[in-house]
Amino acid sequence: MQKGQVTIKDIAKELGISPSTVSKALKGHRDISSSTKQAVKKLADSWNYKPDQIALSLKGGLSKTIGVIVPEIAHYFFSTVIGGIEDMAYDSGYHVMFCQSSELYARELKAVETLLSCRVDGILVSVSKETENFDHLRKIKNNNIPLVFFDRGCEEIDTDRVIVDDETGAYEAVSHLISIGCKNIIHLSGPPNLSIGKNRKDGYLRALREHNMPVDEPNIIKCDSIEAATIIVPELLKREYKPDGFFAVNDLTAATTMNIIKNMGFKVPDDIAVVGYTSGMISDITNPTLTSVEQHGYLIGKEAVSLLIDRIEKKHDLPWQTKIIKTELVIKGSTLRSLENIYAQNKSLSYSG
Repeated sequence: MQKGQVTIKDIAKELGISPSTVSKALKGHRDISSSTKQAVKKLADSWNYKPDQIALSLKGGLSKTIGVIVPEIAHYFFSTVIGGIEDMAYDSGYHVMFCQSSELYARELKAVETLLSCRVDGILVSVSKETENFDHLRKIKNNNIPLVFFDRGCEEIDTDRVIVDDETGAYEAVSHLISIGCKNIIHLSGPPNLSIGKNRKDGYLRALREHNMPVDEPNIIKCDSIEAATIIVPELLKREYKPDGFFAVNDLTAATTMNIIKNMGFKVPDDIAVVGYTSGMISDITNPTLTSVEQHGYLIGKEAVSLLIDRIEKKHDLPWQTKIIKTELVIKGSTLRSLENIYAQNKSLSYSG
């Protein structure tokens, strides 16, 4: 018995006939004798032979397979995006190959090579935190393979993309902190080389300026992981002018920040309020529950696949499209201060423009 994927050539070799005879026998061709058809079918069944769908579809010019490069498969946000990608691809008759970069440029580079060698029809990419050289992504375009960025992209490459309205999401998060009386808000920011980091920072700055609050650059610190928060947040809480609000670039950082705040003797939200970004499962299991910005990852995945398939099947010849997914601020326990507390905090506000 053969091991691994059985091919027509394997069956042909075992029976001492040509591969073309095996192919015709499996299709029930009239030129093949009944005894040969029976022998081929019996062996194919016993070896669990399955036709190579990719090879078959290539005869029609398409592999009906799309490639996806995602930073972290286990990350809640990206797992919801993957759900949207898989459902939309399945409903459209496409298979999906997933590659994980683990936020590493070298692995992203290898993933592109792998997907190109597999002759996928198109590729969806959310770039890693490390990626600053985009030649490998240009290679996709140079090979005439449709490319769509989702969530994180490269502004230097003209292509379709599906992004979150991160600037507005951050603006609403920080405006909410201001509305409950926060006067000294820290932004735990993302990588400055990624658009999500820049846009969320821009939203933070816009909220401060529109509410006539001073912009204090030391209040903007790159901190987007549990490890970074464990080192940085305790030092921030030791400042003479202590922060009374945190806006974190993601929920993991926000949840870690809340734990540190409580461990250092402060109350959330009465002493210090916290807002995250993702509004995933983590936001429901923290104590208190975490106010966060919902990104609608499932919709992002569906929209990204829809754009990609349109390009693959040449359904339109429009200019490059950017679809923007609106965010939603989901208010939970980490910012639910009492009305008396909010009144007292707002009464003491004194901004200098």
